[in-house]
Amino acid sequence: MSGPGSGRLAGKVALVTGAARGIGAATARRFVEEGARVVLADRRDDEGQNYTEALCAERADSACFAPLDITSEVGWAEAVDAATNRFGGLDVLVNNAGMIRVKPLEETDLETFRKVVDTNLVGAFLGIKAVMASMKARGGGSIVNFSSVQGLEGRENMSAYASSKFGVRGLSKTAAIELGPAGIRVNVVVPGPTKTKMTERKGWTDEQYDAAYGGYPLGRMADAREVADVVLFLASDESSFCTGADYVVDGGVLVGKPRG
Repeated sequence: MSGPGSGRLAGKVALVTGAARGIGAATARRFVEEGARVVLADRRDDEGQNYTEALCAERADSACFAPLDITSEVGWAEAVDAATNRFGGLDVLVNNAGMIRVKPLEETDLETFRKVVDTNLVGAFLGIKAVMASMKARGGGSIVNFSSVQGLEGRENMSAYASSKFGVRGLSKTAAIELGPAGIRVNVVVPGPTKTKMTERKGWTDEQYDAAYGGYPLGRMADAREVADVVLFLASDESSFCTGADYVVDGGVLVGKPRG
């Protein structure tokens, strides 16, 4: 682990949503390893607090926890205030938190559709709005939003999820145009099948998970850390000329039909 003042994100302050588990937790860890100070935001208070304490045990004063419902404008303001009060400002936002519902279009009620869109798309919108002033005051920043392979292609029984994830890409491209002059870059990570709580199937082994994707080029699911490494690149100055783009991390799922 990088020491204080060193690493690819040295001197940067980041806010990561959905940071208590999965890709968000892996991202928060990678950021701390690379020298950032991180606000872990999640609606799971106990898990978030415990994980934050674990990171701070590895590197003192590297992280703090902020409870956050990403559909709440007030909640976002409080999370950004936490970053400012604890670490002096904000350079990086990772809009990772999200939800999925799998149900045929005919059986998808308005409440479910709105809940998914409010979480995945409106939540990202509110996050962007909330961090703009802080990033402008610091001369720029990096916003990383999360779409999905279902934000590039449709999929049966995922009308709400696909709609929200297509929307994230449109929102991000528009934000990149508007925020570029302020030095704020906005990019999208498009993960494919990744081993997280969201994709967990009761009783499945690692071999069964990988077998489900055996026909695709890399023939397995991703580890959350593999996706986090791409987020790290986009958060760092290594991607200083990258904005408005989609970064696909899907093991080849989208390149074409499976083998055989």
